[in-house]
Amino acid sequence: MIVVYTDGASKGNPGISGAGIYMKAGGESFDYTIPLETMSNHEAEFHAVIKALEICKEKFAGEILSFRSDSKTVVDIIENGSTKNVLFQPLITKINLLTKFFPYFFIKWIPEKQNAHADRLAKKSNPAAKLIHLRQS
Repeated sequence: MIVVYTDGASKGNPGISGAGIYMKAGGESFDYTIPLETMSNHEAEFHAVIKALEICKEKFAGEILSFRSDSKTVVDIIENGSTKNVLFQPLITKINLLTKFFPYFFIKWIPEKQNAHADRLAKKSNPAAKLIHLRQS
């Protein structure tokens, strides 16, 4: 099972944004910081999940995924599978498509203090940079 912590951050709302992803797989851990465009904090949270799913599709296709997020909005919408919010509709559609590459996908809400590592990664994002793989241990 791959355990994935995601977080999105915006400097301003909307503002320059970033995604932080922390993964644990087979005794190894992976950190990612991903610059995003100007968007709301909620949109950044969704994009963090999307980017994490894309990474998992590339590195861990066919594995069981257990995601964690401190965004109740994101977790509730993903668990529901749809939303009436027109801004979030294309994002949940993309998430629903990406999760089909895995036999099981779970997402769980966690308190912010349990997501501090992904939060630091999200805030570290440089909007001029490309996807940066920071650490593998």
